[in-house]
Amino acid sequence: MKKITNYENKKVLVLGLAKSGVSAAKLLHELGALVTVNDFKQFDQNPEAQDLLTLGIRVVTGGHPIELLDEDFSLIVKNPGIPYTNPLVEKALSMNLPVITEVELAYQIAECPIIGITGTNGKTTTTTMIGLLLNADRKAGTARLAGNIGYPASEVAEEASTADDIVMELSSFQLMGIQTFQPQIAVITNIYEAHLDYHGSRDEYVKAKWAIQNNMKKSDCLVLNWNQKELQELSKKTKAAIIPFSTKEKVAGAYLADGKIYYKEEYIMLATELGVPGSHNIENALAAIAVAKLKNVPTDVIRQTLMIFSGVPHRTQYLGETAGRKFYNDSKATNILATEMALSGFDHSSLILLAGGLDRGNSFDELIPSLKGIKAIVLFGETKDKLYQAAVEAGIKKIKLTENVQTAVGEAYDFSEKNDTILLSPACASWDQYPNFELRGDAFIQAMHQLKDKEK
Repeated sequence: MKKITNYENKKVLVLGLAKSGVSAAKLLHELGALVTVNDFKQFDQNPEAQDLLTLGIRVVTGGHPIELLDEDFSLIVKNPGIPYTNPLVEKALSMNLPVITEVELAYQIAECPIIGITGTNGKTTTTTMIGLLLNADRKAGTARLAGNIGYPASEVAEEASTADDIVMELSSFQLMGIQTFQPQIAVITNIYEAHLDYHGSRDEYVKAKWAIQNNMKKSDCLVLNWNQKELQELSKKTKAAIIPFSTKEKVAGAYLADGKIYYKEEYIMLATELGVPGSHNIENALAAIAVAKLKNVPTDVIRQTLMIFSGVPHRTQYLGETAGRKFYNDSKATNILATEMALSGFDHSSLILLAGGLDRGNSFDELIPSLKGIKAIVLFGETKDKLYQAAVEAGIKKIKLTENVQTAVGEAYDFSEKNDTILLSPACASWDQYPNFELRGDAFIQAMHQLKDKEK
């Protein structure tokens, strides 16, 4: 990493722990900062804070006392999940105290190029694809995944060498806390309405996403989804070189035409050769191909890598077969749009859908067109009655209400025949029954394995 000295003997407050906060605190401590960590969780229930204390880092736990700001800090490094409406954060900003997120620290110490990926949907799949493509035929160094994908960016940047690339998934929350962050290549997969409870308005959400290119120059490349008019308009407001991708028209980048994928008129592969189904995954692949081409990955390597890519856990993840039934885990589909995208990749006549979850007060009328022709649907959670009405409107004949994901798998199996597909794509958040979408997906996988055991 770069041995920067601008934090030596500076008082820095790390606000909120989790993985990124722990990494930021350790890095700043190593860089000579006088670090105070403040976390809401009580000390006796906070192993991360206990660990930092043993390193000689000051910890304040059990709340976010505003009095901390009397201590003349030079900087706050904020956990992305803590909103800017937090009283301590609001007070800090009113004092003109800089508030950054850990990805800004990562950029400041990184010795290698950074490829940043953001967007409403498809970030993790696209990030994973890019990492695989850049490592597939690599002669020196490694493409290292970082950021919102689960690996603290500052920790990865600390370990990376000049021969590496950092492939960094970035949320809107993280991007609100950047100052100098400048990726060599940036990708915006798409922009839809999301996280309005955090950002307050769609305009603020879009502004946060668009911040990924704030410091980019004409020598940097910005890969944009040309299917979206909004991104086409925004492209006029950047200094970066634009590399478009599209499933609808021929563009000066990556595109789909007559079922074939091209990059600047060079044939890459058939869309049907991609290892993951769905029109959304074609878009993800186009974005990844654009990055791979910019990094000079050979075409045959791109094709071979994407043919065997089977998806990211909980994101239209192919789990294999049980008694001739294919199982797909798309627990990450926590909204209607994500489920619509997943459904676009399957033959509805042989599809059994599992859906339901937290009731956020919305109807499912938008989902009805995507449900038409589905063989059967099994519904669970707080939204099962609302989804039942949508399924009836869509003309689905076989509908079953059940308790949870585990019981839904058994019901779906009873509806199914050999060569059918059973898909978990809930169209809802998990929090009515499961702490997160990962545990919901794990429950689906476990139930599938129990079916397998019965078959033996």
